Amino acid sequence: VPYRDVAGYPTQGYGHLLSRDRSLPLETWPPISKDQADVWLEQDAESATKGVARLITVPLRKGQKEALVDFCYNLGAGYLELSTLRRVINRGDFHEAPAQFMRWIYAGGVPIGGLIRRRKAEAQLFASGA
Repeated sequence: VPYRDVAGYPTQGYGHLLSRDRSLPLETWPPISKDQADVWLEQDAESATKGVARLITVPLRKGQKEALVDFCYNLGAGYLELSTLRRVINRGDFHEAPAQFMRWIYAGGVPIGGLIRRRKAEAQLFASGA
């Protein structure tokens, strides 16, 4: 069943963005099966992985890459491309990255508890490199 994410975008499945037009009614999209949700999850994860590979020019440890893929899965590679997070990582200033993750906790200008938890987890994973 389609729903609106915390920023108000129409979304379905495991966070698959349906449209950047927040004004569209959710009835625009029919409900989907679990199988379709799984297909979109796989496609969105692959897209996030490719975005990280394209935008990050320095070698990463496994946990660092996973943290950035999660970031891109949640926000899209376009936001990583525009971010200071990408710039500090590509400069090799890995110690600055955790603080940069925490700049991405807002939806509609308001800090969101779920985004705070998600960014903390990404920052910790990136810092550990595990």
